[in-house]
Amino acid sequence: MKSWRQSQILDVIDHDAVASQEDLRQRLRQRGIDATQATISRDLKELRLVKRAGDGAYVRPGAEQTQAGTDQVRRAVTTLMRGLERVDALLVIRTDRGQAQGLAEWIDRARLSEVAGTIGGDDTILLVCRGTAAAEALERRFSDMARGN
Repeated sequence: MKSWRQSQILDVIDHDAVASQEDLRQRLRQRGIDATQATISRDLKELRLVKRAGDGAYVRPGAEQTQAGTDQVRRAVTTLMRGLERVDALLVIRTDRGQAQGLAEWIDRARLSEVAGTIGGDDTILLVCRGTAAAEALERRFSDMARGN
C-alpha cells in the first residue's frame, strides 16, 4: 500500500502543481487513497520531494523543467531524429541504429506535458501522447526543432 501511495504521489506532482499537503491529500482521495497528513508528510520526506521556487509546488529533486532541459531535447531531436509519423495520439520517431534509447531518455527527462509515456527501441521510439491534439502539437514542435526553428 505504501509503495502504491508513493507512486501515486509522484504521479500527481509530476502532472499538477501541488503546493500543500492538504491539496495532495485531496488529490489522493480522488484516486481512492485515504491518507492522513502525518502519513503524507512522511511520504514526502522519504521521496525527498522539494518545493519549487516561485509557486512552491512539490517536485522531485532536480526535476524542475528548465530552459536548459528544453534546449537539450531540441539538440537531441535536431541531431538524432530521422523521421516522424503521427498516428492519432501516437508519435513514431525514427533514429539511426542505437540512437532511440538516448533520445527517448531526453524526452522523458524533459517531462513534456503532451507525453504520457515513451517506449524506446533500437532505432524507433513510440510516444504515447495525451490525446490527438497533444500529438499534433508535439509533432509540429518536433518538426520545427528538426528544421532548426
